[in-house]
Amino acid sequence: MFINFFKSSHHYDKGQKKYRLQDYKGAIADYTKAIEINPNFTTAYLNRGVSKLKLQEYQDSIVDFTKAIEINPNNAKAYCNRGTAKTETKDYNGAIADFTKAIEINPKFAGAYFNRGVAKTDIKDYNGAVADYTKAIEIDPKYTNAYKNRRIVEGFLRVE
Repeated sequence: MFINFFKSSHHYDKGQKKYRLQDYKGAIADYTKAIEINPNFTTAYLNRGVSKLKLQEYQDSIVDFTKAIEINPNNAKAYCNRGTAKTETKDYNGAIADFTKAIEINPKFAGAYFNRGVAKTDIKDYNGAVADYTKAIEIDPKYTNAYKNRRIVEGFLRVE
């Protein structure tokens, strides 16, 4: 058991190094090896999904994030990343549900509020988007993209 953990971690670490070098395909290959050795390696599924997001392989990333959630239903990052992939596939309601679940798990997750604001902007729920950007700013006052997006969406509200 310990040897499998070591082997799995070794491949995971190699995947991390490749990810940092923006070798996403190489990272996916190493994360896959780690998962083959340890099928319950939540973080390997999560990071393989993020690598697939970087390659715009949205449906495949959703599969990995879903598996990470099955293994650990309290993984706010998995819900948030799956929501990001769903936003990219224009499944805005599914994305909003995932961001909301991430927030339920971790109410201080500024990125989940920000991403939910993006999805709400896409469906023209501008008031909801402004509220989410504002909450992201309350949690992280240095979240410059939240200020920028809130300002843009407030402009949409003035035009309506």
